[in-house]
Amino acid sequence: MAVVLLLVVSVVAACSPAEGAEPAHGSPGATAAMSGVAGSSAEPPAPPSPRPTARVGGVAEPAAPVRTATPSPSRSSTPSPTPPKEPYAINLATAADFVPQYTFEWCVGASIQMARSIITDKRNESRASQQRLWDRARDLTVGSPYGGANPAGWAAALNDVGLGPYRLVSLPTLESAVEEAARALAETERPVGLVMWAGRHAWIMTGFESAADPRVHEDAGVTRVRVMDPLYPHGSRWGPSPRPNRLVRLDTLARQFVMRNRPDYDFGVDPGWLLVLPVD
Repeated sequence: MAVVLLLVVSVVAACSPAEGAEPAHGSPGATAAMSGVAGSSAEPPAPPSPRPTARVGGVAEPAAPVRTATPSPSRSSTPSPTPPKEPYAINLATAADFVPQYTFEWCVGASIQMARSIITDKRNESRASQQRLWDRARDLTVGSPYGGANPAGWAAALNDVGLGPYRLVSLPTLESAVEEAARALAETERPVGLVMWAGRHAWIMTGFESAADPRVHEDAGVTRVRVMDPLYPHGSRWGPSPRPNRLVRLDTLARQFVMRNRPDYDFGVDPGWLLVLPVD
């Protein structure tokens, strides 16, 4: 009987968990028994689950990680403020750049000579040079009933001798023509051709004064312009010729810089105040 009792005790002792051993999975005390036991025989943490995969075309590929978009710094859509208006003036020439026309016909030739002097700082004021330039402008003039050089031929000759680009333009008012001439002169730093006497004569504009920079402000408020009339000092029935590179008020300019409207003789532009304009 004693032997039987001893055998039963031994079997019961063998089925009890040893101290510190992990209880069976699913038992209520499993988590508590695993926590904070250093050097115990607890089961190590399960390895991380494999990264989820996406299947593309039947081949398993790792799914792209989820990224949180970082907002880019916002840029202000407000344009930079326009600088305040300040008085502006520019003068491209000196009286030394003036060249008189050697005949009453060669105003375009003389105007090209003056433009060349201002643009290149190289002077050739000879009569022969003036005639060659006038002849070239005349050759490039199309459809003149008078056999001379018209404003379209003047612009073409400036381009032909390497002083351009220039183009003939028409503006609807005196004020808009002067503002456009000022803007082009300031941007290109080249003189502007003024078609005077309703298309019969050539001056060049070499500078101006205004209430603001016309490159920045559309309403620059040009008050005076610098001009050279190759007919100086003779003048005409239209009025006296200003001294070379002199500043003149717009009301003075308006006596000789007038609208051209000749449907019978088309220059290829609309009626208006005509400019031989430097362009970029």
